[in-house]
Amino acid sequence: MPIAFLRPAWFMENAAWDVAPARECGIIQSFLQPLDKPVPMIATADIGRVASELLQQTWSGRRIVEIEGPQRVTPNDIAKGFSKILGRPVHAEVVPRETWEALFKAQGTADPEPRIRMLDGFNEGWLEFESGESGSIKGEVELETVLKSLVER
Repeated sequence: MPIAFLRPAWFMENAAWDVAPARECGIIQSFLQPLDKPVPMIATADIGRVASELLQQTWSGRRIVEIEGPQRVTPNDIAKGFSKILGRPVHAEVVPRETWEALFKAQGTADPEPRIRMLDGFNEGWLEFESGESGSIKGEVELETVLKSLVER
């Protein structure tokens, strides 16, 4: 039986948490750091499209399919996107690493270590696609499209 493992990048829709602070305060808090470091991100619509395409293909064995958006995104890009959509200045601020554990526990996470390690992986660069950026399938949905839909909700 053919098996495909989808490995999507960071979901662009994670920016849903940033809509209210961007709109109300002009600030988004970022666990991704530094703020100018490009991170592979993907729209969930692209994940669904790629999965649908895979179901229509014929292959044998095991495949790992790594998926990211049309271009890598920085936290500053997200802030700029919100600025454009909301028509007001929005900037990104770093959430200090030393505050994460207490913050995640206050949010109800019993064991924040896995989430912290994931964020460290993105920030330190050791969490990356096997073949790097050149080996991933590129999505079609732009960051601004996702941010617009999040703001309109």
